[in-house]
Amino acid sequence: MPRRRIGFWYRFAAVLCKPPLVVLLKRDWRGMENIPAEGGFITAVNHNSHIDPFAYAHFQYNTGRVPRFLAKSGLFNKGFIGAAMRGTGQIPVYRESTDALSAFRAAIDAVERGECVAFYPEGTLTRDPDGWPMTGKTGAARVALQTRCPVIPVAQWGANELLPPYAKKPSLLPRKTHRVLAGPPVDLDRFYEREMTPELLKEATEVIMAAVTRQLEQIRGEKAPETPYDPRRERIEQRRRTRTQKREERARGGRPTAREEGLGT
Repeated sequence: MPRRRIGFWYRFAAVLCKPPLVVLLKRDWRGMENIPAEGGFITAVNHNSHIDPFAYAHFQYNTGRVPRFLAKSGLFNKGFIGAAMRGTGQIPVYRESTDALSAFRAAIDAVERGECVAFYPEGTLTRDPDGWPMTGKTGAARVALQTRCPVIPVAQWGANELLPPYAKKPSLLPRKTHRVLAGPPVDLDRFYEREMTPELLKEATEVIMAAVTRQLEQIRGEKAPETPYDPRRERIEQRRRTRTQKREERARGGRPTAREEGLGT
């Protein structure tokens, strides 16, 4: 299937966004040859800064295959921003509603039309203390197995040095380098003829996230942790630690503080 045209709105967004990105970030971009020239595909990208969607979109725009991101539905109703989101073909995600599956269907439709759909499989900014990819959610794997499209693992690093996760102010100097490495398609052949169970989707997601992490290891020149950070596991462990602390307080005859009870800050 031929590639889709970039279109007016994406070109207009590039006119607005590229100049400040060029000023703020140097570029070390590799692996563009792994971005398919034709047909629909998925990119699976790590997420470590609020500005990395713009920096990553700059990388992929320069390949001629613009990404369609999944974004919060509320952004599509906000005046100029909403018009730009709709005009650039981004995909609204409706959370906690009967329309929650519409993003999944829209992503499949976009791939089948020959588009690129960019997934942040972690679902949010990484909470790993050292910035490594966390465990992933299964949306990218689900679309990939449904469409059998290529999944390109992409790692990026550097936007997080300009604006660290959850920071309110950027660190402008010295000028940071945005490093991107796109790898070859992830081999998912062994999953295609099997029933799409939750266990299968989890296994396929782990394969995709491992490929993204390998790209990031190359960029950073260091080894990732053996076990990816799991926010769900961390929440369970935190609750366990809190219960243990309260039991110890009671055993000593003391009372937990407001902070320990989760009532204060």
